[in-house]
Amino acid sequence: MSTTETDPYKAFNENLIADLRANGGKATSGPFVGRPVLILTNIGARTGEVRETPLAYSRDGERFVVIASKGGAPTHPAWFHNLVANPEVKVEVLGEEFKARARVAEGAEHDQLYAAQAAEMPTFAEYQKKTERKIPAIVLERIS
Repeated sequence: MSTTETDPYKAFNENLIADLRANGGKATSGPFVGRPVLILTNIGARTGEVRETPLAYSRDGERFVVIASKGGAPTHPAWFHNLVANPEVKVEVLGEEFKARARVAEGAEHDQLYAAQAAEMPTFAEYQKKTERKIPAIVLERIS
């Protein structure tokens, strides 16, 4: 049995990524239809392996913002640790692909970016209520 068959979360992500790539970066089925979703490709902090993760995002000018919510779990998602260890990433969004540098927003910038995404997608406000950790907001800035 493959990992995909035994891990429904991984299978969901793989299917969503395939859907996004086949449809110009727009989800055509499931809970992400009509929502802004990008594909983040980074390098595993411990394994050095390439990892792909579909993530809801918001915009702050030219910058993309993703939230390391893990649905309000008490721990950060694995992709967050990978970003901190290896901040140079690839972003695929709306059929475009580019390199970006990731950084964790701090202080007032974090609060403003998190609030902006939660205003667009209220589930992010709920995620913060479910956990005691401060959920990180990550800024993805295009590398020229």
